[in-house]
Amino acid sequence: MAGQSSVVATLTSDALRVALERNATAVAKRPFVGQGTATTTVKVLEGTRCEITEGPWRLITDMTPKYGGNSAGPTPGTLGRAALGSCMASAYVMWASRMGVPIHGLTVEVEADYDVRGELGVGPVSPAYSEVRCVVTVESDAPERDVCEVLRVADEHAAYLQIFTQPVRVLRETWFSLPPADRGTVPADIG
Repeated sequence: MAGQSSVVATLTSDALRVALERNATAVAKRPFVGQGTATTTVKVLEGTRCEITEGPWRLITDMTPKYGGNSAGPTPGTLGRAALGSCMASAYVMWASRMGVPIHGLTVEVEADYDVRGELGVGPVSPAYSEVRCVVTVESDAPERDVCEVLRVADEHAAYLQIFTQPVRVLRETWFSLPPADRGTVPADIG
């Protein structure tokens, strides 16, 4: 058609690159600016249905009926896989922008192998995934070696990829709802 542009839209941009470089410079000069603690609250509403809140965000999770839930929202496993896949996808676009490699489309599919016997306490089976595979599909007119370098660098900096692949200490602090004089905490190192 006359007047239509043949330019392919891109997910990467100079604006994204500039914002990321500005932030990288700021935390390089003053590391404390980039340090903090994120807090997410999960409250059981009914059965296995949970409300997740953090800042302005509110999400609902629930287990499927075969686990006693009502499928009122995605399962925690769905959100865990989504956290991994979306973190990787965002990191790829961010690093492609920083490295000047155009990406026109990107999809991350997360496949996770599991054995429910671990969650149900049936036999000596781990409830953890036995393997996780991330299938990345990239649309780019950049040389393949440049795209592969973007993916390599981004993988080194994708927080949830690191969380999935490196042990992270998890502490549990338990508070009991008792009369105020008896209230206290019981610390536990659970990971």
